[in-house]
Amino acid sequence: MSFFRPSRGLLAMGLSFTFRRSSMIWNCVALLICCNGSVGDAADNLTSNPKSRSFTFFYGATINELAPGSKAKVWLPVASSDHDQTVELLVARTPGSTHFTTEREFGNKLIYFEAVADARGEIVVDVEYKITRRELSIATAEAASDGAPEHLKSSSMIPVDGRLLRTLVDDQTVDGDNLAGIRKLYDAVDDLMSYEKPIGKPWGRGDALWACDAHYGNCTDFHSIFIGACRDLHVPAKFEMGFSIPEKYGEGEISGYHCWAKFIQNGRWIPVDISEADKNPMLKDYYFGNLNVDRVKFSEGREFDLEPRSELGKVNFLVYPHVEVNGQVHTKFVKRFRYADLSN
Repeated sequence: MSFFRPSRGLLAMGLSFTFRRSSMIWNCVALLICCNGSVGDAADNLTSNPKSRSFTFFYGATINELAPGSKAKVWLPVASSDHDQTVELLVARTPGSTHFTTEREFGNKLIYFEAVADARGEIVVDVEYKITRRELSIATAEAASDGAPEHLKSSSMIPVDGRLLRTLVDDQTVDGDNLAGIRKLYDAVDDLMSYEKPIGKPWGRGDALWACDAHYGNCTDFHSIFIGACRDLHVPAKFEMGFSIPEKYGEGEISGYHCWAKFIQNGRWIPVDISEADKNPMLKDYYFGNLNVDRVKFSEGREFDLEPRSELGKVNFLVYPHVEVNGQVHTKFVKRFRYADLSN
């Protein structure tokens, strides 16, 4: 059993700390970034002092239905501090030796360990965080430091060849250089898709062409179409994945993951959440350019190159534990995700 608890004092002061496991070192810095800025005239109407929400987040999983004594390789996503959130890792409990690593493609932080299933055929992991999440608007969106070429590329689930753009809009003169043009894509995805998760159907993989034909799916499917259409217009766009936190303050369980998207406009990463807009039509305007505080991000991007590398190649996305046994993916686990609000 590996049990790690960083100094809360160092974290609270925003000081860097270093995890050392075997030959792997991960430097983590808890940062609070206050970003004031504007995009065009939007700043005149949007606040530069966004709301925030602080809570503990319990990321627990029991990997089950393993053969007792079998050896598993396990990768977990790790929530990290960035422009949108401040993260303090309180404790990580895993069997065996815990390694903190960095995914190669997008720089996502990971926990990696190898463990042997117990007599019940189970491996138990628990990671606890303190999170402060900040509301985002167009005016407070994160600055894009470069052209983000990694978020313009075609992928196995999101082709960049014009098909997604043509599916959404008839007018091929949609301007990707202004918010009005991207809003057309946002509206078109919402019109095309319905948030549905029927049992036995292949939704949730983020296969953009499949979703266009099916006209339904979850957040991954919605945002795959949007991201691909943005890239067709040479607009960098990316996934962010994590969890929604219930709007009502308190504590409770979280049933599953959530994802949203961002695109670059006027030098900033502008957020959208189209699946939430589909479920809450009264908030459709809000979710173009804004994100509420009721969420936490664990990873960004798609098709991850894990560290250490998976025997099976790149991983479509990572928000739940990725488990491999004897060179095969093992998908059986019991989720134990919980939150508890703190006073800001």
